[in-house]
Amino acid sequence: MRAKVHVFLKPGVLDVQGKAIEGALHSLGFGDAANVRVGKTIELDVKGEDAAAATAEATRMAEQLLANTVIESYRVEVG
Repeated sequence: MRAKVHVFLKPGVLDVQGKAIEGALHSLGFGDAANVRVGKTIELDVKGEDAAAATAEATRMAEQLLANTVIESYRVEVG
């Protein structure tokens, strides 16, 4: 099954890249852009009998490698 792991910095952790993008958007005339956060998406195929098993496998991957759970949160989608 195909899994997507979306990883973002936790609230309260300074997102320097997000702030830089927000500033650039403002300089381009997009003044309404606010609270820009940058993340990453990792897509991979996982083996699993069903969606629940595939989700559990992708979650273990996120916990052990794909996300730094001290400063990042993640969300797993399987489909």
